[in-house]
Amino acid sequence: MTKTDPWQITTKYQAHRKLTSGLNSETVIKLSSEKKEPEWMKRFRLAALDIYHRKELPDWAKQPELAELRTDRLTDYLAATQQPVDTWDKVPLEIKDTFERLGIPQAERQFLGGVSAQFESTVIYGQLRDQLKKKGVIFCDTDTALKKYPDLFKKYFATIVPASDNKFAALNSALWSGGSFIYVPQGVKLEWPLQAYFRINAPQMGQFERTLIIADEESEVNYIEGCTAPVYRRQSLHAAVVEIIALPGAHVRYTTIQNWSKNIFNLVTKRAVAKKNAYVEWIDGNLGSKLTMKYPSVYLTEPGARGDILSIAVASSGQKQDSGGKVLHLADRTRSLIRAKSISESGGITNYRGLVFIAPGHSHCQSRVECDALLVDDSSVSNTYPEMKIQSDQVSVEHEASISRIEDQQCLFLRSRGLTENEARALIVNGFLSPFTKELPMEYAVELNRLINMQMEGSVG
Repeated sequence: MTKTDPWQITTKYQAHRKLTSGLNSETVIKLSSEKKEPEWMKRFRLAALDIYHRKELPDWAKQPELAELRTDRLTDYLAATQQPVDTWDKVPLEIKDTFERLGIPQAERQFLGGVSAQFESTVIYGQLRDQLKKKGVIFCDTDTALKKYPDLFKKYFATIVPASDNKFAALNSALWSGGSFIYVPQGVKLEWPLQAYFRINAPQMGQFERTLIIADEESEVNYIEGCTAPVYRRQSLHAAVVEIIALPGAHVRYTTIQNWSKNIFNLVTKRAVAKKNAYVEWIDGNLGSKLTMKYPSVYLTEPGARGDILSIAVASSGQKQDSGGKVLHLADRTRSLIRAKSISESGGITNYRGLVFIAPGHSHCQSRVECDALLVDDSSVSNTYPEMKIQSDQVSVEHEASISRIEDQQCLFLRSRGLTENEARALIVNGFLSPFTKELPMEYAVELNRLINMQMEGSVG
């Protein structure tokens, strides 16, 4: 993991290909041609572009910060290399140095089953352990999957998040590039996590990766994702789409820690479908960015399916984190748990926005929502917008929310034990987040605490 501030790391390199002609059909056709895609994908992109131009955001999503985002001025596609490589030594030196400083090779050597690194619009490096390849596991970039596994790809692509889902999902569908494609065969349980790392390096960049994870019956996979970008004056956009299909009895854990710089708009659509007795977990960490709008969701479509969402949001000066989770109970005997924790400091704004829906006619469903907010000072804001649509009688649904502040008495007690003011505040914040950090591998938990303390320097040390 990184030992320096990822916001301060920048890379100078010679781009292989760049498209900046704006949001029009010519750009989309050029992009599809550049990638040598089949005709059906070009048609999909063009239809999505039309949806993007026609579709309006819902009223609640028309955040005032979005007025600063000019999608027509973004770089739509920027390829740093011609194609991904599977040997670290083949990565261009200047890009390799960036990822070395961010800690990617070390993590791979220590405990990962496979790793992927995306720089700008394309994956530049990917590797998977031979033991997993022999079991039939597929882990590659999404562009490669379209070419190498066309039948499997087309069967599931855009079935969970169609282009018509929302305005930024449509934008992603028109311009998608890169992302992770994972297929875990029936009965295969991965003992090592898979990791992908996404880096925006150029100013005024649009990153539109598309991730698709298919866990076959009775399989298990743990996927970890990290995201960063350096600080620039001009705004950039991260508008990803993630689709997860957990077939009967499968278990998928998706962990993400996004540490974007304050010039990034992070507008992401993440959705999973859980079939009979399947289990999907979202572990979602949101730091940095100017505006984040992200609500991981699980559709429990068959009996016995389970979905858990655990998220944190940290907002500092000039930042708004609008995040949460959604679970739809569409079958009997389904269970869900949504836990959300937020920290606001130096005028930062955090919003929890969530949905629990239980469809008519389904019984023995259980759902619990827990929202906890911590305000570090009087200038910061935390809001909660829960929505519950319960259309069945034989169910159990709970919701609780709390808001607290760092009290002077707490700091005084810890200072009496030898801690400084900043150390005392940091200990309180890290304790507040412990339900999240204990779900992470140790390296990631340590790194997350360090990043939070760095972002909140002056308030928590």
